[in-house]
Order: sequence, then structure tokens, then C-alpha cells
Amino acid sequence: MRLNSLKPAPGSRRNAKRVGRGAATGNGKTCGRGTKGQHSRSGGYHKVGFEGGQMPLQRRLPKVGFHSMRGHLRVEVRLHELALVEGDMASLETLKKARLIPKRAERAKIIASGTLSKAITVRGIAVTAGARQAIEAAGGSVE
Repeated sequence: MRLNSLKPAPGSRRNAKRVGRGAATGNGKTCGRGTKGQHSRSGGYHKVGFEGGQMPLQRRLPKVGFHSMRGHLRVEVRLHELALVEGDMASLETLKKARLIPKRAERAKIIASGTLSKAITVRGIAVTAGARQAIEAAGGSVE
């Protein structure tokens, strides 16, 4: 097989319409564009979503949703996930090394979800009141 012998699979590509070649072809005179109107003319164009001057659907419907620009930078960590941190100290760097939070995260907060099985020292991370109680009950501390 050579590059110059490559061809598309049979039947995968249709032959192009040869328009304006007489009435017998079925595409003579108006060339399949119909009669009159914007689409029959050369340069006939309208925007995507244009509905002939009627208020378009995307403008009739209300705006919904919101994407926070800061949402990617602030992350929540559950109590039971702290068991995956190596050593007995949890900081922003150790959470990133353990792949519990993304590298781009600037802040993290530990929330009381699940149980904590080992004593751990939390440094430089926000903690909810319930999570603080659970960490101290497991023999750890929050700095």
C-alpha cells in the first residue's frame, strides 16, 4: 500500500452536485436553492440561532447557573481522607502530595465527614467545629 493509492471507502463519499447544468439534472435554473428569499441569493447569511427577527430561543429563556472563579482554588477535605496523608502532620503541601487536593488549590478546609483513625496535627488548614472535636478526640491537634 502506498500513500498515493489511498482512497475513501466505497460509498462513504457522495459525488458533488453539479448545479446549473440544465433542467434534466434536477438542479438547473435555481440550482436547488428554491425561488427568491435570503437563501437564494449569493451572500445570503444569518447568524446561528436567528429566527427571522423573532426573539431567539436563547434570549427568551432566563439565564441560569453560576461558575465561581474561586471555586477551583478552595477545596474541602473529609476527615476519613486524612488517613491517606503520610506522617502525623497535615498541611497544604502534604495534602497535595497525597493527591487529596489539586495542585492549583490555594486553600483547604477539613470538614467532619467520616471518622479519623489516627492522631494527626493539622497546620495551616481551616477546620470546622465538628472536625476540630474529632481530631482532638483522636489525639491530634489543630494549629
